Amino acid sequence: MIEYREIREQLLDHREQLNRRLNQITREVRHSDGPLPSDFSEQAVERENEEVVDALGKAGRQELKQINRTLSRIDAGEYGICAACGEPIPEARLEVLPYSEYCVSCAEKQDHTG
Repeated sequence: MIEYREIREQLLDHREQLNRRLNQITREVRHSDGPLPSDFSEQAVERENEEVVDALGKAGRQELKQINRTLSRIDAGEYGICAACGEPIPEARLEVLPYSEYCVSCAEKQDHTG
């Protein structure tokens, strides 16, 4: 079994950074720094900002799920093996897309059916 210590450490570091950012985003969305402005145009801008921050939070939570899934695959000895066909995923692909669960061929099939 190939060990993926370096990738695992990078994922753990990235997960920690993401958790910090998500906590910051949560504080932002909750208006922990004060009430909404009384001016209507300022409120509109504030709400737009909230939508952007919320979208960033959603993307961050999705990435966190991918990291956790990847860490589980590493721990189970399944990392680097295509979840669809069972063939090894090339290391070059894993370096570029460490969350990848599929080889290129199966990922393309997923994109066309997904």
